[in-house]
This record gives sequence, structure tokens and C-alpha cells, in this order.
Amino acid sequence: MSKIINFKIDGKDVTAVKGETILQAARKNDIYIPTMCYISKTTPCASCRICSVEVEGVDGLVLSCNTPPTEGIEVRTNSAELELERTNIMKLYDVNHPLECGVCDKSGECDLQNMTLEFGVAQQEFSAKDQLRKVEHWGLINYDPALCIMCEKCVHVCNEVIGDDAIEVKFGGYSSVIIPKNAQTLDCTFCGECIAVCPVGALVSSDFQYSANAWELSRVPSTCAHCSAGCALEYETRHVGINGEDSIYRVKNNYEFNSLCGAGRFGFDFENRASKDEEAFKKAVEAIQNANAIRFSSIITNEEAHILQLLKEKLGIKLFNEDARLYAEFMKAYSSVSGKLHHSASMDAVKQADAIIIIGTRLATDNPMVRYAVRTASQHNGAKIVYAHPLEDALMKNTATQFMKYEVGTEEGVMALLVHELLKNRDIDENTKAFLDELDLGYLEAESNVGDDELKLMTKSFKRAQKHVLIIGSDVFAHKRAKNIAKLAALIEKYTEFSLLIIPTEVNTAGVALTCKLDTDENIGNIVAYNAEGDFIMSSLKDSDLAMPALNQVEGTVVNVDNQVLPLNVALPFEGYTLNDIANALGLKKENTIDYTKELDPSKGFKAIAFDDLENFLTPYGEDKRGYILDEVVCETDSEIAPVEELPEFNGSVIYNCNPVLQFNAFTNKTHQLEKDTTLRGSAQFAAAAKIADGDVVEISFASRTIQRVFKQDEELKGTIALNPTFDLGQDFSRYRFEKSKIARVI
Repeated sequence: MSKIINFKIDGKDVTAVKGETILQAARKNDIYIPTMCYISKTTPCASCRICSVEVEGVDGLVLSCNTPPTEGIEVRTNSAELELERTNIMKLYDVNHPLECGVCDKSGECDLQNMTLEFGVAQQEFSAKDQLRKVEHWGLINYDPALCIMCEKCVHVCNEVIGDDAIEVKFGGYSSVIIPKNAQTLDCTFCGECIAVCPVGALVSSDFQYSANAWELSRVPSTCAHCSAGCALEYETRHVGINGEDSIYRVKNNYEFNSLCGAGRFGFDFENRASKDEEAFKKAVEAIQNANAIRFSSIITNEEAHILQLLKEKLGIKLFNEDARLYAEFMKAYSSVSGKLHHSASMDAVKQADAIIIIGTRLATDNPMVRYAVRTASQHNGAKIVYAHPLEDALMKNTATQFMKYEVGTEEGVMALLVHELLKNRDIDENTKAFLDELDLGYLEAESNVGDDELKLMTKSFKRAQKHVLIIGSDVFAHKRAKNIAKLAALIEKYTEFSLLIIPTEVNTAGVALTCKLDTDENIGNIVAYNAEGDFIMSSLKDSDLAMPALNQVEGTVVNVDNQVLPLNVALPFEGYTLNDIANALGLKKENTIDYTKELDPSKGFKAIAFDDLENFLTPYGEDKRGYILDEVVCETDSEIAPVEELPEFNGSVIYNCNPVLQFNAFTNKTHQLEKDTTLRGSAQFAAAAKIADGDVVEISFASRTIQRVFKQDEELKGTIALNPTFDLGQDFSRYRFEKSKIARVI
């Protein structure tokens, strides 16, 4: 049990849990202490000293941001001495700070402006010799050292939360600046968190700079539509020109407590501009009436998915979505062992963990927010992190403590080895014990390339851990042994301290899987598609038969990796038709799409809450009050674990269908700021085996598909597996992400 410390702040009785600081205790009790360099989600920077307080009996001032209280102390946050100290600090900050407030992007929301006014610094009594400070252009980010106040927030968040560790302070007294770490220019994943946390206008978006003032922009709170993390964000909009349409100028987040990846921050312009086309609408209604099936993607709201399910029931047609169907099958198998409909862990659980196993995902690009959570656990808890995958990930090298490289396709064998290692000394049921006794450990270790020594090293590193999380990604959803892999994961959750986090592939894979009864996709005629391939296409992308709104143009909800139902709000208007309009024409009568929100299936954990009654904010202490968490649903446990099948071999050249940083799908591909790297990336060993060289145009044949790519040799990759992006092609979710392939140089 956490120790409670009792003390006083400004005569008020307060408490703190062991490990909390004076500043944290003050904030919990609504007691104001000014800060400039402090940010809740990192360790204290302790560079500004504005948060200094007085402690009775202690000589000098104490930094409240990194000082824990002791029993019975009395703290003062206001006095003449503190006022003088803080005023002098602000005078130092304001020395030669350029008076560019009229054009500075931070003006109107600048901490330096606010603090200068708060402490009444109306004039300077001293100055320092001014210096020429060159503005640095780092791609999506610009850095102006003349505006920088050296608070070091950007350095802390880049290292502790994001894990890029791409910038550092070049110390030199008044000449100190922020510089790229071990590089000539900025080499990072361009998440833009440094822009978000910068209290002044030193770090800014190069695309947004000088385009609008903060007070001109309207803020629309919503949820990021790019991956299953469901990050909170605000679209900032304004009309373009005097009579122009509204446009999204930038995206912001509550940086004090949460983060955004670069796709969420910079990939916001994926809206669809369209007007009502009555002829196309009539054809869409007729196409659905005559359709054999509707094929759709998981980039859709729960309400729209519910409409599709109602149309299926009304018209007797099939619903195709292989992404959500395979995820649903995986979760059904998991539930048959766990007895629960939903997995148990969340990203908060990951952040608090001190023992983590990751398997079946290239985490840094599949779900950056889970990567950030793992990084936070590493930096703040000293977490031991076992990262199991056929490919090393350079972005995880400074976070993972043990890389467990297994052979492609052997996930079932690896999971069986993990189950044996983690359960061998546990009190388990007879069926599970029989399963463990029948495992051929020597065969599994030899074929998977995961040795007993690696498993023992893992167990040893977890020996003192208190909070454990197992993370499973989308590599395994289309694996031919996916159901057994899910059951093995459920065994670990059931009999050990591990909670389980299963990462859905798309923004609403989990919601669609809960809402729709999906059929196995098949090659039949008369398919109507919604943001997918079909004979009649309704889409918010180009080349559609009927234009539809994108997810930044609709109201509705999605379910994220935390099993949280999250609201989407309209950032930009859509003048065309919606799926609800089509549904109404086919006999389903609702005025608005969000009228279906309270009708989502309660047997799947949804609550009968109207959309307009959903909360959508973070509290001053960082508590997430967006939407709601799905209710837990108890399931019958009627399934036994099947014996592990013979492990497959993937010889020769193999491609891994994996997107580069900042790209997820056709919607991120549509945006103008995000880099669109469509190269096939492989190691020197892969190039030699495929008889190709850096810069060659190559033809890749896999399954029934042939595509062309430019080959890029990547020194950070090893082995005979190459990375093949899918954001420009569309991913075939029905296939395992690793593919045997033929590579030929195009002459």
C-alpha cells in the first residue's frame, strides 16, 4: 500500500502519495504554483526555477517540481521573496527575446507572454550582447534559436516519451541551443511533440508558420482517425480567404498528458470535397438493392457499421470486411479461454508496467502510441521489455532490453514456448498441464529459433517485476493458426500476472468486429464497396461512383485499443450524401447517423448513451473523460487448446507488408505533408539473394499479385526479409503479413 504523507501548503492540509512532488500535490489540491519548464508526462526538467517555494525550517528556496514532501512540513507558495525571485527569472527569460509577437505562431498562447504579464515585467533593467542565431529548417519542423528559452521540454519528451532521442542541448551559457543528436540535421519520426510542448515559438510547424494567429482558429475536439490508438486531438479550422471554404490549419493535442504521432499531427487534410449528385445517389441505392454483398473497410464509425448490419438483415446480403472478421475470430478464440469478451490491458497499463512482452507487430509503425507507452514504461519504471519478431526494429533498439528473433510463420510455436516458460511452475488445470506436457520443446526451439537460454533470460529479467503486460499485434490475425495463438495468449493472461493488450489494425477494427456479423470474403459479382474495392464504389477517396465523407467530416464513434468508445466530431462540412441518406432511402428511418449511437449492441459492451451525451475532454489532472469504456461481458469457456502444428518454413526472399513511419493507409497517403516512401527496403543480404542493387526498379510477385517498386538498401535491416509498404496499394488483410515472393530486376 502506498505511503500517505500529510503536510500543509499555504496553511491548507494536503496529502501526497510517496513518490509525488510538492508541485503534484499542489495541483491536485487546486493550489497554483507557476511553471515554465514542467510537463506532467516527463521527469522534471528543473531548468526554469519559477516553481520555487519556501519550506519552513529550510534555508533558501526549494524546487517544487522535483522535491518530494516529508511528513508535517509547511510549504509557502507566495511571499515577497518568491515574487522577487520569479520576477527576476522572467527578466532573464526576456533578455533580448525578439519582439515578434505580432507574427509569432505562439502569440496568444505563449507561456512567456503570459508569465511576463503575470509578473509585471514591463521593462528591462539589463541586457546581454545579442548574437546572430540562424533559423534551422528541419523538414516538417523549424527551429528558431533566438526565440528558444532553453526550457528543455522538447529534449525530455523526445527521449522519455517518444523514444526518438533525436535532439539535445548544446551547452554554451547564453549561446546554448537545441541541436540534432549525433546528426547534421534532424533524424526522427517527426511526431511533432517538440512543437506541442514548446512554450514559445522556437519550434513550429513549417507548414503552419505565418499562416494564422491562434485566436483566429476554431477548435474542434475529436479523435484521430489513423490507427487504433484513438488519440485525443483538436482540429483547428478557419476559412480560407474572405469567402473561402473552411480548412483545417493544424492539429493540436493536450501535450501535458497525452501525445500524438506525426500522422495524427500533420496528416489532417484527408477530407473529401463533394456536392450532392442525385443521379449517383439513385445508382447507389439501386446498386445496394441488387447487391450480393457490401465490402467495406474498418475506417468507418460504429454507427455506419451498424447501418450496414441493418442493411444486411433487411436485404439478405453479405458483409465483407476481412480485417474486422479475422480480428473478431481471434477475439472469439481468446474469449473461449479467458471467459471475457474484451482483453484486459490498456495503454495506461503499459505505461505503468515494469515487464512487457511484445509479439506479432512492428510496433513503431503499426501503432506509435503503444510504442510511446512502452517507452514511457522503460524510462520511468525501468521496465524490462522483450520484443519478439522476425525483424529487428531500429526505432525500438533504445527501448527493448531483449530482442527475441523468431523465424517467419512460427508465432504459434513461440507462443507455446512462452506459455510453457511462464506457466511451468503455476497451478493450472489438467487440460493445460496435458498441453504443456505434450510440447516438443526441442523441436519448437529449433524451428522457431527461440532458445531455452533466451526464455530463461526473460524470466530472470522479470523476476522482480510487479506489473506485467503482454502485447500482441496484427501479424497473427491472418495466420493460419490464429485461433490457437489467441488461446495461448489467453492462457498467459489467465494463469499469470500478465494483462493482455491486443492491437487492432485499423482505427475501428474493434468496433466493426463487435457491431457486424461478417461473412468470409469471396469472389462474387455485384459487390457494393464502402472505402474498399467493388463493382459500385462509395468512397471518401478518389475514383468513386458516389462521394462519401471522410472521418474528419462525420459525427460518430469508434472503439480503440483500450476498448474505449470515442467520439468523432465534424471538423469540416460535407455537402454530399451520407450512408444514413442511403439507409433512409432503403427504409431505415433516422434523421442523423448519430441517432444510432445509443442503439449499439449492449451485449457487446456498448452503453445506451446518446452521442450528444458523450463526454469529450481531459480533466486538469489528465483523466480521460472521452466517451466510455465498454462494459465487460462474460463469455462461456468451452474450448481446449489444440496441439501445436508443424511449424512452416519461409525460405528464399520474403517480403513483410509493413508501412513506413507516418503512413497507415490510403487516407494518410492523401495528405500533403506526410512523406510517401514507396520503396521496397531490404538489407545487403536480401539484395544479394535477390540479385538486385540499390536503386533498381524491381518486380515483386507474391500470392496472385505483381507490383513494381524501387529497391532501397537499408543498412539498419538484416536477413532476407524486405519491407513492402501497403499504404499506396491497399492491404489484403486476409493474408499473413509475411509473403514468400519472387523478386526480379526490371531492365
